[in-house]
Amino acid sequence: SVFTPDHFLSSVFVCFNSEDIRCKCICPPYRDVEGQIYKQNVSLKDCNCLHVVEPMPVDGKDVEAYCLRCECKYEERSSGTIKVTIIMYLSILGLLLLYMVYLTLLEPMLKRRLFGHSQLIQSEDDVGDQQPFANAHNVLSRSHSRPNMLNKVEHAQQRWRRQVQEQRKSVFDRHVVLS
Repeated sequence: SVFTPDHFLSSVFVCFNSEDIRCKCICPPYRDVEGQIYKQNVSLKDCNCLHVVEPMPVDGKDVEAYCLRCECKYEERSSGTIKVTIIMYLSILGLLLLYMVYLTLLEPMLKRRLFGHSQLIQSEDDVGDQQPFANAHNVLSRSHSRPNMLNKVEHAQQRWRRQVQEQRKSVFDRHVVLS
């Protein structure tokens, strides 16, 4: 058989296995019997102490008194929805991780190739300055391999670096805080 996206989605959403529905009875301590939690895969109409509590810890006339103390709840969940949500979450997390790797490893190598290694060497005081990327807009506008959106992002980065540099000059040189 051929595996298609429709086949995958139908198998995910239709898989309503026996662990998706259950009856859970919480029984407190009774005489010499410890409190316990019982779980059974039963229908809604059978969700009571008599059908769920197995083996019955008390005998004869104590069964009714024991069962009256138990609280039984019918629970239903969709494991298919849970699986899809987890897959989406992990996919997004993986994409963010790949983007982080790109930003930390690949982007500096690409900039080094575009702008030359000597321009990327900075002192600690110059971190965030615009000098290493002063000709970035000219180089990127001549490059046909990079899309227009990256040019816009690079231009916005340059503008931000210029603003940071101006703020540094104002604060440290002129002792004036920009508003």
